[in-house]
Amino acid sequence: MMLENVRIDVKIKLSALWISLMFCYIYGDFFTLFVPGRIKGLMNGQSGAGPITPWVLLAYAVLLSIPPLMIFLSLILKPKVNRIINIVAGIFFTVVMLLVVCTSIDKWMIFYIYLGVIEIIITSLIVFHAWRWPKAIVT
Repeated sequence: MMLENVRIDVKIKLSALWISLMFCYIYGDFFTLFVPGRIKGLMNGQSGAGPITPWVLLAYAVLLSIPPLMIFLSLILKPKVNRIINIVAGIFFTVVMLLVVCTSIDKWMIFYIYLGVIEIIITSLIVFHAWRWPKAIVT
């Protein structure tokens, strides 16, 4: 018996990749709460990347608001703009995660490095699929 292999629209692929990325981000940040001393550090105003200030929290909020917005934008934007924004955002978050993975060398952060590598693969796939956006056939 032959099973049908339905072609999935690139917009749906991109949106699904952004959703997958968000799950990795959420799990990674949640699991860091189990690292010994992490909660105490947070309570003392230390994020692990420096002191926590209202402006630092705003910067994190702005940075981390982009992937959930991309879930929706990937579905509604016109192809030309969609392609460019996915390539730029995908490259940006790939670089961010490369920096995070390279600075997370600690035995307790092995899970974070693992999730970071998965996130790098996902953001690379976002760039790949956006780059190879199917061309319209004009007749």
